[in-house]
Amino acid sequence: MPVGFQQLNGGETVTRTLALSVFTAVLGSLQFGYNIGVINAPQKFGYNIGVINAPQKDYNATWMHRYGEHIPAGSLTSLWSLSVAIFSIGGMASSFCVGFVSEWLGRRKAMLVNNVFAFIGGGLMGMSKICRSIEMMVMGRFVIGAYCGLASGLTPMYVGEIAPTSLRGALGTLHQLAIVTGILIAQMVLLPFCPESPRFLYIVRCQEHQAKNGLRRLTGRQDVGDLLAEMKEEKRRMDMERKVSIRELFRSHVYRQPIAIAILLQLSQQLSGINAIFYYSTSIFIKAGVQSPVYATIGAGAVNCAFTVVSLFLVERMGRRTLHMLGLGGMCVCAVIMTIALALSDSVPAFVSMLAIFGFVAFFEVGPGPIPWFFVAELFSQGPRPAAMAVAGFSNWTANFVVGMGFQYVADLCGPYVFLIFAALLLFFLIFTFFRVPETRGMTFDQISANFGQRPAAGMMDMDMDLGVDADKISTELDCLGDDLN
Repeated sequence: MPVGFQQLNGGETVTRTLALSVFTAVLGSLQFGYNIGVINAPQKFGYNIGVINAPQKDYNATWMHRYGEHIPAGSLTSLWSLSVAIFSIGGMASSFCVGFVSEWLGRRKAMLVNNVFAFIGGGLMGMSKICRSIEMMVMGRFVIGAYCGLASGLTPMYVGEIAPTSLRGALGTLHQLAIVTGILIAQMVLLPFCPESPRFLYIVRCQEHQAKNGLRRLTGRQDVGDLLAEMKEEKRRMDMERKVSIRELFRSHVYRQPIAIAILLQLSQQLSGINAIFYYSTSIFIKAGVQSPVYATIGAGAVNCAFTVVSLFLVERMGRRTLHMLGLGGMCVCAVIMTIALALSDSVPAFVSMLAIFGFVAFFEVGPGPIPWFFVAELFSQGPRPAAMAVAGFSNWTANFVVGMGFQYVADLCGPYVFLIFAALLLFFLIFTFFRVPETRGMTFDQISANFGQRPAAGMMDMDMDLGVDADKISTELDCLGDDLN
């Protein structure tokens, strides 16, 4: 076997090209996580506003420079909520373009070009303090949100299309891991050396020679005729059907159920309350009486990263559906404990709230964090996948905006009981997942999508989606494109 190739159990090979492509693609997700957490560093401020964070202090300084007085507390809350939420508006707008951009430029080139938004957004935010401009900060947050919206759709799509079936879940989880650990510059340096998705090249662009080269690099095999023949069969079947638009996803009974599942999975991620923790964890720790909220916030970030790695090893063993339900259930329990601890903060030790938040973050990264992103790509075959990713991404960013814009107001209204709202939503998503979400571990895209088409839209799906396929069968997505279902 050539140097740089690793043999997996069952005979699968992970080549250096596959490892490089997956690693580089998911690195771009750093900006997603960084721009969620970067606005949460606290500082004391000697005015009656109380405890605010560093950018809010800059807002007050800008206000003082312009108007000669401290910024009113109500105006600060409104401007800060806008700054938090405008990130999601940018993501909403760009995520709706994922399908068009990925078809126009291709998966790899689209990810590469997308980095322009990151530099523009970072430049605007970096210059906002020097220019004493709140508007530049808000615009920078919008542009960086646009970058993250495209990345959140392009990355899972690219990784899902090039990954072996038996590793698709684990490699898909790396997208979430990169959200908390990736590096933008490294992506720009490495991405040009990664191959384009062979499925995109052959099925969408009809570039057989380039698709062959990509297959050889990803599989480490010179003879890829069998894989190309199966891709030809997939293309033949797709050519017999009309291209699926976003409207048809909702109008056709074949796609109605999987797109509903895709949307609800995205909502379960954002309406779980996790971004309320990431956006406002410092103020929550302060209200809970934690003496060093900065270190507690750093601890939550460390838990976030560590349990994403745990999910990486569990997703192909326990399955997507099981892990998602485990995460939702654990978060629901932690939200209730958090509410009790905050409501009784005078008699409950501060470490209880801190542990509840750590548990909340840990359970999120076990299930609702990584799973919805690649699960959506698994529910759809090549034809409807770009449109489905656009709809799912738009749903995710819309919910992100609602939480970012409204949480501070709802928290002021409900006080310590605000997390009971998230607990109720988590319970609803847990019940929905139990009754409606299928298990897709070890199955190809075509087998999953065919299962929806074979059953009536009103009927309940078999949760195990038992198609007579051996879960341990070693196969790539491309290996099974032309196979008939049992």
